[in-house]
Amino acid sequence: MEPLVLLVDNGSRRAEATLRLRELAAALSVKLERPVAPVSLQHADKIPAVELGGEPANVFAEYVQTRLQAGCREFIILPLFFGESRALTSFIPQQVALLAQTYGAFGVRVADVISPLPAGESRLVDIVASHIGKAAEHLDRSMTHVVLTDHGSPTPVVTNVRKWVAQQLAERLGGGIHLTQAVMERREGPEYDFNGRLLADELDHIASSDDQARVVVAMMFLLPGKHAGDGGDIAEICSAATERNSGLRLQVSALIGDHPLLVDILADRFATAARR
Repeated sequence: MEPLVLLVDNGSRRAEATLRLRELAAALSVKLERPVAPVSLQHADKIPAVELGGEPANVFAEYVQTRLQAGCREFIILPLFFGESRALTSFIPQQVALLAQTYGAFGVRVADVISPLPAGESRLVDIVASHIGKAAEHLDRSMTHVVLTDHGSPTPVVTNVRKWVAQQLAERLGGGIHLTQAVMERREGPEYDFNGRLLADELDHIASSDDQARVVVAMMFLLPGKHAGDGGDIAEICSAATERNSGLRLQVSALIGDHPLLVDILADRFATAARR
């Protein structure tokens, strides 16, 4: 029996996140010519099935359990994560160990993340650069600033992916565009200063230095949900910033998961994991 392939994200309580995860899994399934199951680690089981076309979301522990009961003993996990977050280094191993207590040892291969460091992933930079270019077309004058923005993480290795992408972007954008970085949210305390400045504070800082700034908020978010997409936290932060700073103009870029290159990256991660 071939290993079962799982495309795994962290999970959201918003239906749009699960629906987009399903679309990505379907596109990847076509490319790989084999089934790919969309699975969330947490939260998605709280979404009413009626919001998901009548089909409840798959959540990791329960989904793997049902497949073990059906006789599957080998799994390949494709992480929909930029870097080695605790979800991958802690949560998944814990869940696998718990299931093994009941069902015995079974095979789990976790593929590389989207941008494994130190090498990184140049196609991720291609995606971000493409989205920045398209977002800039919607500003009423030429883009002056780019703020590369991610969620914020308690784990430096995840933040280091954003920093690596920023280094690559700086070379592409050239000296005429001011490139900075920010997080949507972060934990308090100096031990989390590696995250950098909050997006709200960064936008105010830009506006204070250039009252006619034209800014693209370049999104390092994969899927829509509570934070990204229509009506999400990022949209609210940006709206509040333009209200505080009358000359500031903002355009939020598309999400990483909206670009077809992401499927190519995931396909390569599968190929490497399948050879192990």
